[in-house]
Amino acid sequence: MNQLLNIFLVPGVLLITFMLICLFRLMAGPTVPDRVVALDTINTLVVAGMILLGAAFEEVIYIDVAIVYALLSYIATLYIAKYIERRAKK
Repeated sequence: MNQLLNIFLVPGVLLITFMLICLFRLMAGPTVPDRVVALDTINTLVVAGMILLGAAFEEVIYIDVAIVYALLSYIATLYIAKYIERRAKK
């Protein structure tokens, strides 16, 4: 079990590193679309992290939650894009 967690440690650290890079872009993004893309990328990395946890601990519930979270993230991104489009037309 310990060796199995060591295998998943490197991808987990990489995911966290990529999330921190995206968090910097989210805070310092010059435009709203840049921030939306950074937030969407963070959501995708969170889904990948949940799937990684599900594989590491051999629990299916993490993968089920990741699927629901990905769907909600996609819907939220669509609503944000629609809001930005309406605001740009004014």
